Amino acid sequence: MTNNSNGRLSEYFANDPPSFFDELTTSKPKAKEGQQPADKPSSSISSSNMLATTFTGTFQPPEYVETAEAEEPIKVSDDVRNLWQVPTPNEAGGLSTHLVMPGIHIANDLPDPISIAVTQQLGEAELQQRQILGVENVTQDERGIRTLINAGCFRAAVNLTGRLLTIYGQGYGRAGQPAKHSPHSLQLWFTRLALLAKLDEYDLLQAEAEPFGQLNGPDVFYEFYPEMYNGKQGSIACFSFRLLLAELPIYLGKPHLALDQLSELHVISNEIKQHYEGLKQATAAEFWQRRAERVLQSIINCALMMKKFSMIDDIMGGMLLSRSSLSKEEQRSLYSAWGRIYLQIGDIFGAEQKFAVSRRLREINSTPDLRDLVDKGLIAVAKNDFPEAYLIFQKALHLDSGNTMILNNMGVCLLYAGKLKDAINLYERAINLNPQKSLNESLLVNLSTLYELESNNSKAKKLNLLRLINRFKPDLTISVEICLKLQATN
Repeated sequence: MTNNSNGRLSEYFANDPPSFFDELTTSKPKAKEGQQPADKPSSSISSSNMLATTFTGTFQPPEYVETAEAEEPIKVSDDVRNLWQVPTPNEAGGLSTHLVMPGIHIANDLPDPISIAVTQQLGEAELQQRQILGVENVTQDERGIRTLINAGCFRAAVNLTGRLLTIYGQGYGRAGQPAKHSPHSLQLWFTRLALLAKLDEYDLLQAEAEPFGQLNGPDVFYEFYPEMYNGKQGSIACFSFRLLLAELPIYLGKPHLALDQLSELHVISNEIKQHYEGLKQATAAEFWQRRAERVLQSIINCALMMKKFSMIDDIMGGMLLSRSSLSKEEQRSLYSAWGRIYLQIGDIFGAEQKFAVSRRLREINSTPDLRDLVDKGLIAVAKNDFPEAYLIFQKALHLDSGNTMILNNMGVCLLYAGKLKDAINLYERAINLNPQKSLNESLLVNLSTLYELESNNSKAKKLNLLRLINRFKPDLTISVEICLKLQATN
């Protein structure tokens, strides 16, 4: 994570899925497909992988990963960044007088499910080995939230946002009560809701997001508080907050609704871009162009869920790749992502064509890099050539040792090639070398599945994994029971 010099919490999610930020390319998706081993790889080009809304805990196929870009690399003034018009009654169907009145929906802190599982499965003595940061161990402010997020203590960070929002008069039981909004209070809400999405806490997310609607209330604009902001205009809420709320129905299995909301967000972003083009403000226009493109990535996610593949082609070819100011590396990233989408729908020939264009955009005479090797490895998987795919992913691992996506894919290849024990050894070695990084959800699901395939007595090995999780992982973004395929004890 980079130093957050401007104090915006959103930077602290830039490389984490799910993420809701203004990136051109994307970070790794959260493994949630729940598919059987015979399936081909699946993923999304967006940093928030929302192709499925349930996770069944079955073996995870090879993963796609996109390289994350820095959030909003173009620096612009606050006037440009916050430009958004207060909806008139006609535009909002009479809703422009409806105030945004949110509140926390749980009276107590989110519990620590790892602690609960350890207590149930291993006992109090083992729980004493759990040493993680809690709300009480950090400063009670935005800096404390950043500290918790950096440490991977996402539930504790949610709990701290609750305390800080309570100070703003927006705590438990305050939903429906008027409250003044500020950039800081809305940033706290955005951080809280993004964390709830990351943690799959969808019921709570839906309840707490509901009062915000699509952020069309007059009290989330500077114009509502002339005495406080001295004539400042535009949206108090950040663009990423608007994107999160537009994407929210995807999590709830309603991609059609998300598509409508995202399409509206894209239209507005494009209109703002054209506004700045008319003013001959090229930097501002480019800034909003990239925001519009970020919305298109989420629209592609919806199209994947809805199997609207022609829409994806139209967006990729007609809108994303048509921009003349794209760098070669940006074009390369997009063609690679496009190829991975073709792989997902089973079109190997189409994928190879897109990957070939991506390769041609690489620096002349440069050796294959991580993107090339992963693309090539995924093609080998799609052709059921698992020994070849393993060798390719092995080369990729030399370029990025400890990359859990590549390790996962190598283990999948070994399993498909009939080398069960080798796959187990690979995962165990990775965990022993770097438990903090390698105890990721997808790898845990895979290793637990391999233990079950190897022996009827797999529970002892799974409990050893639970001991490691207890000591090295502050949070998992899916339940321990699903990760380790353990039945909760009563």
